[in-house]
Amino acid sequence: MTLGSIRHEIRIHRSAADVWARVGDAAGLHTWFPGITNCQVDGKNRVIMLGSGAPLPEEILVNDDTQRRFQYRITAPIFVHHRGTIDVIALDDQECLVVYSTEADPRTMALTIAGGTAGALDELKRQMETN
Repeated sequence: MTLGSIRHEIRIHRSAADVWARVGDAAGLHTWFPGITNCQVDGKNRVIMLGSGAPLPEEILVNDDTQRRFQYRITAPIFVHHRGTIDVIALDDQECLVVYSTEADPRTMALTIAGGTAGALDELKRQMETN
């Protein structure tokens, strides 16, 4: 297996706890990830609805309030392997670093997802720093 791997990170001037409250809400991804219109969560399963109307099934692997880590995998058959990881890391009381990593096979899918994850981090920053 030859994985494609992409990582984006952004500093947000807001507490890690506040940012994690948004990121750790599995059903709320569509509120800060452009191009996703809705999310349905049933236990460890999540289905996101893309702006095109296509559903994308996922399995939630980790949603850890202590580590502030959310990890999932897309289970659609277009992937041999996928894992997305979002970490929220406190830098001080009012600033954090959010790291969004994606690994995928076929490796070109990591590049496809990367544009969306970069945009999502920008939108998360915009929302968290203006509200």
